[in-house]
Amino acid sequence: MSAVFLSPVVSFVLAATPPPEFDPTTVTPGPAGFVAIAVVAAGTVLLAIDMARRIRRNTYRAEIQERLAAEMAANAAAEAGSPDQGRPQG
Repeated sequence: MSAVFLSPVVSFVLAATPPPEFDPTTVTPGPAGFVAIAVVAAGTVLLAIDMARRIRRNTYRAEIQERLAAEMAANAAAEAGSPDQGRPQG
């Protein structure tokens, strides 16, 4: 029964609503929209620069750790390979 009642009310409201009176070609976001997009763009660029710096730093740290591990393994192999290390030569 309510569906029958709503149909005339909805049609009355829709008939009483005037169409929008603006030209879609002249609608712009204005200065506030420009500032908002500029802030988002600047933030994105700064975050990208920071991310690249952090990734580069972690890559360098990993390379240094690999070099140190290789040196320690070479030193351990050299110590294990020379049995007369404690005796003076001469």
